[in-house]
Amino acid sequence: MSAELDALAVVNQLRDLAADPLNRRAIVEDEGCLPGLILFLDHPNPQVVYSALLAVRYLAECRANREKMKGELGMMLSLQNVMQKSTSPGETKLLASEIYEIFQSAGKEEAEQAEAAAASCRRKAQFFLGSNNKRAKTVVLHIDGLDDSTRRSLCEEALLKIRGVISFTFQMAVKRCVVRIRSDLKADALGTAINSTKVMKAQQVLRTDDGGELIMPFQEDGEGASVVEENTDIPDYLPEEESPSQDPDKAVTRMGSVADGMGWLNTAANFLTRSFYW
Repeated sequence: MSAELDALAVVNQLRDLAADPLNRRAIVEDEGCLPGLILFLDHPNPQVVYSALLAVRYLAECRANREKMKGELGMMLSLQNVMQKSTSPGETKLLASEIYEIFQSAGKEEAEQAEAAAASCRRKAQFFLGSNNKRAKTVVLHIDGLDDSTRRSLCEEALLKIRGVISFTFQMAVKRCVVRIRSDLKADALGTAINSTKVMKAQQVLRTDDGGELIMPFQEDGEGASVVEENTDIPDYLPEEESPSQDPDKAVTRMGSVADGMGWLNTAANFLTRSFYW
């Protein structure tokens, strides 16, 4: 059981690192991480398989990674096995099918053909696609008070109530949350919702012209504050874009320094080396 828990912890951390575009090339170039993710696709624990698929999906958003990932030993075969396995949950099969289509399209001369093939499969995957197919953008929040699982649950509840929130990923070590939202949703609506918990305060992480980061507070309740439109149903899901949109908010997806991420990659690679043979 402990080995299974360790595997889930490792694959979840790889998934969170892969969510940051700054880490994707390094993860794929690492000698242990990509082969380890492929082995996780055959893991008996469905949670491990699904988390590994999410990590592969994030990595495949980087076009430069696709040819190498497609050619990695066992990648395409493992995806086919997940799609064909009778015990695979429906959303897991759909996600594996989407990734398989992306890799099948890699290397085609016309980018439009590749996009059409991936979009055709994405239309079937309800996990990523809702009734509104609008372009999404990424907002990074720094949340003071995000200290434990109880606060994280409160933050999740607040974000899930906002109509237009697509998905979110937490980086607890640095008190950050990366949120994918519809392009027509204002970022300060997120701050209003999180600040309403009364135990946490959200600020937005922006990119400066010199490539650094700037943490900006949201408008206080009252004048100019956004009205949060709440969801009455499950939030819509949209397909992830190739990279975070360069919107006027200048939101970035950086969840920590590249050095921190690469240090953890070494730890993950060591775990994979101890646990598997290939």
